[in-house]
Amino acid sequence: MKKVLKIIGLLVFIGLFGWVVFYLYNQSKKAPVVYETELAEVTNIIKKTVATGSVVPRKEIEIKPQESGIITELYIEAGDMVEKGDLIAKIQIIPEMVQVNNAEAQLRRAEISYKNAEIEYKRKKELYNTGVIPQSEFQEEDLRFQTAEADKDAALNNLQLIKEGVTANMKNQTNTLIRSTIKGMVLDVPIKEGNSVIKSNTFNDGTTVAMVADMGNMVFEGKVDETEVGKIRQGMSLMLSIGAIEDEKYDAFLETIAPKGVEENGAIQFEIKAAVKLKEGQFIRAGYSATADIVLDRRDSVIAIKEKLITFSNDSAFIEIETGEQLFEKRLIETGLSDGIKIEVKEGLTKEDKIKIPKG
Repeated sequence: MKKVLKIIGLLVFIGLFGWVVFYLYNQSKKAPVVYETELAEVTNIIKKTVATGSVVPRKEIEIKPQESGIITELYIEAGDMVEKGDLIAKIQIIPEMVQVNNAEAQLRRAEISYKNAEIEYKRKKELYNTGVIPQSEFQEEDLRFQTAEADKDAALNNLQLIKEGVTANMKNQTNTLIRSTIKGMVLDVPIKEGNSVIKSNTFNDGTTVAMVADMGNMVFEGKVDETEVGKIRQGMSLMLSIGAIEDEKYDAFLETIAPKGVEENGAIQFEIKAAVKLKEGQFIRAGYSATADIVLDRRDSVIAIKEKLITFSNDSAFIEIETGEQLFEKRLIETGLSDGIKIEVKEGLTKEDKIKIPKG
């Protein structure tokens, strides 16, 4: 019985030892590495930099009053289209009492001078008609009379201008009517009827009654980092993406690059402006934020591969081409323009070559 147990124990030990050896052997074996491949493609390579900014009208005008007063009537609203000379608003002038008092005093003095000149004129006219005084003396009196009359009219007009902003002989020419100075769209009307407005002067910019802009002539205003500004030049084409308008691209052309940069958050930024090319019927609201892709260089319809497939050594670039089943050879290629993801291959590769994809 003991002999049987020993045999059974020995068999169990041999079985366990064999299983352990087999397990360790399987664990030590490595699965063969299988590399995937891909083909080159014919595509366009575009190298670009990005500028952020906004789209604004090239011509945006603030309409200001020529006289101070109170807005009695508004003829427009935001979004209205106006022509040059169209009425924007009407002002009721509230004159300063000191000016009114001085103008009235000036008018009274002019009227007194006129009456005296009129009496003297009539007297000397009678003397001239009877031959008592010569013609030269009468002409001098006539001139003084006409001058007094002109002074009286001027004083009257001055008083009317101060009180009403218009004189009787000015007809439609009046400072109480505010008109648009350009053709365009009314962007904003920051005042309401009854608001007081101030004309522009040395100490004050004046009150803005309305803002009018030509919405058919838009420009992109953005900023470019100093590391990129040396790569751009006037006349370059831009592709605008407007955040508020999805799935729509707008062409633009770089017009100006600021000669001086401005520091923002520790970096130097240079302002750029680009003319936006609108298609017929397109409308962009003023102030939309936009991103501009500035095309620095491009290659159309060239053979290109992903940069991650290339191994760089010194100044040379290599890829591995499949020559057989999981057999690869290293090949020297000549590269061209890169957009950071794909790179142009000038020599050393065809569209039929299978390129090894490195692991990891």
